[in-house]
Amino acid sequence: MSRRIQARIKLRIPAGQANPSPPVGPILGQKGINIMNFCKTFNDRTRSIEKGTIVSASIHLYSDKNFDLIIKTSPTSELLKKFSGTEIGSPKPNSEKSGKISKNQIEKIAKIKMSDMNTRNLSSIMRSIEGTARSMGIKIEK
Repeated sequence: MSRRIQARIKLRIPAGQANPSPPVGPILGQKGINIMNFCKTFNDRTRSIEKGTIVSASIHLYSDKNFDLIIKTSPTSELLKKFSGTEIGSPKPNSEKSGKISKNQIEKIAKIKMSDMNTRNLSSIMRSIEGTARSMGIKIEK
């Protein structure tokens, strides 16, 4: 018998730091997910990732209140901030630059993100990351 998906929830949580406090607890609680079970599962599965690194979690909740947890890589914007050494993106990305990043660093990010993208073409992924960098006001060095 196949289980019916009742809800799909997407969260961004620091690796190894899921706890029942907001925002995780209220979001999962209103859907009827066992919050402590989720936190334990999430923290166990993200143990190998650097603590505090933001990761995306996709949760499929079934009608019997069980769930599947899919851990994805960090959002592109988080990786760009980490590699460029900036805290935030620029409020005026066309005129004010908040940091800089090299093509080699963009290639490293593309290799990290490859498993989450819908293409396996490295140059396409790099162009997508470059677009995100430009929209954040990060200068791309050759």
